[in-house]
Amino acid sequence: MIDRGDPLYAAWVLALVLGLRRGEVLGLTWDSVNFDTGELYVDHQLQRAGRAILHRETKTEDSDDFLPLPDLCLAALKLRRQQQLDAKRAAGDLWQDRHDLIFTTRYGTPIEPGNLTRHFAVRARRAGGRVIPLRNTRHTTSSLLVALKVHPKIAQRILRHSQIAMTLEVYAEATEEQVREALQRLAGGFTT
Repeated sequence: MIDRGDPLYAAWVLALVLGLRRGEVLGLTWDSVNFDTGELYVDHQLQRAGRAILHRETKTEDSDDFLPLPDLCLAALKLRRQQQLDAKRAAGDLWQDRHDLIFTTRYGTPIEPGNLTRHFAVRARRAGGRVIPLRNTRHTTSSLLVALKVHPKIAQRILRHSQIAMTLEVYAEATEEQVREALQRLAGGFTT
């Protein structure tokens, strides 16, 4: 179970529901969210480059896209907004707000990407679930879309893959149960 009081709760929701990459989650700004239309624009990422943490555009234009936000994501982002406003009040003059990032430290500074990865591992262990690396949550999202029988073109848009081949690579992974079911349906077509 994910703790809604966790300041990174919305980050985990976005990573698992929308399949956002670590850098994309950390690069989101409040300007990226349109609460009125229920959309999120993914166009920036946060990356470590040597000693610097850089807020830069996503690597390809195909990665830039508006995504509709399900109610779970909207609620998580509204909660995050309140958490951040509370942190800003508590930090007072120590608050540093350079990019209007959604996910920051308690003083408004960017979160170190490696720290987000470590926090995810800690939260996963506490939740008692199978611990997977944060980078694998994108694959989890893809696998869940397959299990829900979402059309590959829709999954491509959600995951913002530049090529359908990338999406189909995930869809090519079939469970034993899916193979058995498909063969049963095929065989059923031959019986009279």
